[in-house]
Amino acid sequence: MEITDEKIFKIALITTIIGLIGMIIFAGEINPKEVIIKDIDRGMIDEEVTITGNIDKIQKSSNGKNYILTLNDGSGRINMMIFESTITKFAENEVNLENFENKKVIVTGTVTEFKSTMELIIHDSNSIKIEN
Repeated sequence: MEITDEKIFKIALITTIIGLIGMIIFAGEINPKEVIIKDIDRGMIDEEVTITGNIDKIQKSSNGKNYILTLNDGSGRINMMIFESTITKFAENEVNLENFENKKVIVTGTVTEFKSTMELIIHDSNSIKIEN
């Protein structure tokens, strides 16, 4: 059996199609890693994680355009940053940040570092949900 460029192309094409179909099917099944705050470190920067804890404090940043929420999961505390563009999305979806204060929530965000402190960046209003 002779292997020709045409046969290699067909095999590569079929393999690619199967791979794309698999990615489409399983893309909705990929969930961020669940962690506790004390385990968050620099090795997790730019990684999306989920944490369950209580929102202890909600405050505006010094520029008045962003919000900083403090999350406490019992193992530690972490600040969560919500930028002005995301605040707009919260308002569009009629989500009031003040409703989360002193509530147990499930939060999904991206780990980042600011002034040598680990933080989470919240990207949309679906990233914070009150736990029932």
